[in-house]
Amino acid sequence: MTKIDHHMSTLEEVEQPRNTRTMSRPAGNVPVSIGTKPTLIEVKPMRFLIMDAPRQGNLHLYIKEMRKHSVTDVVRVCEPTYSAAELQAAGISLHEQEYPDGHSPPKEVIDHWLQLVEKTFFTSGNQQQDPSNNCIAVHCVAGLGRAPVLVAIALIEFANMDPVEAVSLLRRHRRGAINEKQLLYLESYKKYYRAAGGGGCCIIL
Repeated sequence: MTKIDHHMSTLEEVEQPRNTRTMSRPAGNVPVSIGTKPTLIEVKPMRFLIMDAPRQGNLHLYIKEMRKHSVTDVVRVCEPTYSAAELQAAGISLHEQEYPDGHSPPKEVIDHWLQLVEKTFFTSGNQQQDPSNNCIAVHCVAGLGRAPVLVAIALIEFANMDPVEAVSLLRRHRRGAINEKQLLYLESYKKYYRAAGGGGCCIIL
């Protein structure tokens, strides 16, 4: 058992089942809905919205949720399940960063992710009128593995959290996030981005 596993064991006893939200709009006789409510993770100035994967038929509902949180960018780390056109029409940029389910992100994915986090939350001139409202949405298939791992890495790099703190925060808000292999990866993750001239100072889907 890793030290993160031990720390998490007590959390599992108090965690509540993840909220589900059904937002229906008839499509013939088939209701359209969001299965799992997107999770906002906020450590100022960073704001992340962790989601499961939209489909083309319910993408409009996810866009509605994203607008509530002022999402400017979506990072998709799983195989495509919808077209980028509707997101682009809503003024939201899509970043394709797919990597295999259950695995750790490759360095090129981490680099792109951290550059986006830095640009969105820490670089002047690249923010909305109210930068405190900036938000990045990130999703894999279920929003429990690949997407939370990237958010954890951002917290480690920019909020000076250790892996236990980062995973504890994520698991507290999104039950079942991050599998054993990913826990081990995060426990051994070494900060490098800010030391190499990246990100600014801290805060947190």
